[in-house]
Amino acid sequence: MIAATVSCCLLLTCLNNNTWAETRDIQKSDNVTVIAYYFHGNFRCYNCFTIEQYAKEAIENYFPEQLKNGRLLFQPINIENKGNEHFIQDYQLYTSSLILAVFKNGTQVKWTNLEKVWNYIRDRDAFFQYVRTEVEKSLKER
Repeated sequence: MIAATVSCCLLLTCLNNNTWAETRDIQKSDNVTVIAYYFHGNFRCYNCFTIEQYAKEAIENYFPEQLKNGRLLFQPINIENKGNEHFIQDYQLYTSSLILAVFKNGTQVKWTNLEKVWNYIRDRDAFFQYVRTEVEKSLKER
């Protein structure tokens, strides 16, 4: 119970501050194995907001148990906020992106850029299925 409370507090802190230091704390948690990052900048077009919304909805719809037990986390991050610039090189970002990062024992072992989200922006069902399939693959990395 105490570990769950601590994990929840770390998660809330990270979601509120979006800083790398707090993200590392979450990555060290035994409960989190996959982080779905949605990276964006200060200027956001309609499509950028749609990708974030669809990604969040798909993850919440298909993976409520994994979100609840901490095996999966959805985290939007503004790469233009101070301290977040490193993500551009860490994940080779050139536009708003949905990245799935897999962690084992607090160490990132794999990451995938879901570049096809841009192809499915006008097809919500296809977008959801794409995200679902890719998250399932990442969760199986465990």
